This record gives sequence, structure tokens and C-alpha cells, in this order.
Amino acid sequence: MRLPPFNPYVAVVIGVISVSTSAVLVKLADQAPAAIIANYRLLFAVLIMSPLVLLKYRDEFRLIEKRDWLFSIMAGVFLAFHFILWFESLNYTSVASSVVLVTLQPIFAFLGTYLFFKERFSPGAIISMFIALLGSIIISWGDFQISGMALFGDILALLGAVTVTVYFLFGQRVRRNVSLMTYTFVVYGVSSITLLLYNLAVQNPFFGYPANHWGLFLALAIVPTFFGHTLFNWALKWLSTSTISMGIVFEPVGATILAYILLDEKLTGSQFLGGTIVIFGLFLFILSTSRKSSVTIAQKESN
Repeated sequence: MRLPPFNPYVAVVIGVISVSTSAVLVKLADQAPAAIIANYRLLFAVLIMSPLVLLKYRDEFRLIEKRDWLFSIMAGVFLAFHFILWFESLNYTSVASSVVLVTLQPIFAFLGTYLFFKERFSPGAIISMFIALLGSIIISWGDFQISGMALFGDILALLGAVTVTVYFLFGQRVRRNVSLMTYTFVVYGVSSITLLLYNLAVQNPFFGYPANHWGLFLALAIVPTFFGHTLFNWALKWLSTSTISMGIVFEPVGATILAYILLDEKLTGSQFLGGTIVIFGLFLFILSTSRKSSVTIAQKESN
């Protein structure tokens, strides 16, 4: 029985703090278009991963089936548009509203599995979805009272949650046959190419940004990507998916605190009330949909 090199719960805490920086870093890079920020985030991530992937995993590419290639490409395209929509939402609405609404992804994912895989809803899942939906309505109504553009940002964030759900649904099929590192490299590469073509189409400039923006682009590639999502995937060897999901629910809390400290963003009453209701609803949802079987240290998981 192999013990983890360090406490996986600590890894989840570090991961939550890391992913919480994403929205704030995007806000700080305010002189770059959303699609450019997303493009450099994924491009830098691919460049950082390249030495390890090419040295250790290059033989796996020949073993990927055509269907898995197709699904990986589709996942990469939807991930690209997730970043475009979510990053763009931060130009119109607050970090708190945007991150809370994007965090509704698990509910959209469950709806997707219901539509495509005919999974059944438990009564607890239905109730918790309505609770989370109520919270999102409170946030959106409050933002609409501030300005129509804030509501537009909320809609973009919700669309960002939908597109990242499609990305995850495609990835579920591929991850049965392809290792995490190889799949991630392919998806990030496809996303980066998709964003490159998008930026060329809309004529976004690739250069001419302040020096600190390049540091922000690199920070986005490293902190929320590798210290965030990579740690979550590592912790899955020893913790259940529901435990990881509950940790991720705290991302809006961390992002809101960082936005208050670094951006001086204040919470409105509707954002606080709606955000609290959404997080409560997500907790109930994860509890009602998680499997009762526990993950042991001895259990193996594909890498």
C-alpha cells in the first residue's frame, strides 16, 4: 500500500488557492483582449509541458484511436471558447459574479449526462439544482440593477460554464484510453491553435502589451493550471471525486477575497446572498450525486 508523498488534502487547499487567482490575473491584464490572454495562457502551458511529454509520452500519440483524436479536438475547441467567454465576462461583471456562475459547471455536466447518457436525477440533485439556480438568478438580477452590461457579463459567464461542460463530457470518453498528460497536452495544443485562428480572424494584436502583462500570461499558465488543476488530478489518486469537487466550490470565495484585496472590488448584497445560495446548492448537489464507495490509497487510477 503506497502512501502519498504529502497530505492530499493540503494539495487540494493549494489547488483551490491557485485556481482562485485565475480571474484576478485576467482582470489585471486589462489591456489585452480576452482571447489573447487565453491564447498565451494555453500556449505557455503547452511550451512548459513539451519537454516532459516529448521525452516520456511521445510513443502514446501513435496509440490514440481516431475517435479519441476527434473527441480531443472537439474538447480543445470548446475549452478555447470557454476561456474566451469567461475571460470576456470579466470585462463586464465582477470577479465574484463571474466565478460563482462559472462554478455552476457541475450542474450543467449532470444535465449533459442526463441528456446524452440517460443518467437519472435523485430528488436531492433536483432540489439542489433549483437552489443553485435561485442563487444565480439573485446574482443576475442584482447585477442587472447595477447595469445591463453587468448582466451581459453574467450571461457570458454562464455560457462559459456550458462550454467547459461540453469540454469535460468529450474528455470523459478520451480519458478512459489516454493518459492525463498526453490528453492534456493535445487539448491545450488544439485550444491554443483554435485561439490563434480566432485572434487572427478578429485581428487582435499579438504583441505591443505592457511588460507586466507577459508576466501575467505566464502566471496564468503556471499557477491556476499546474498548481491548480494538476494538483487536483494528482489528489484524485487518494481522494474521491466528490471531495475534490467540494474543494473547488470554494474557488469563488478565494477569488472574491483576492479581488477585494488586489482590485478593491466590493460585494453587493445580491452577490453575497446569491453567491452563498449557489455555493450551498452546489454542496448539496455534490453530496446527492457522489457515489457512496470510497477511494482507498491502494486503489489505482490511470495517469
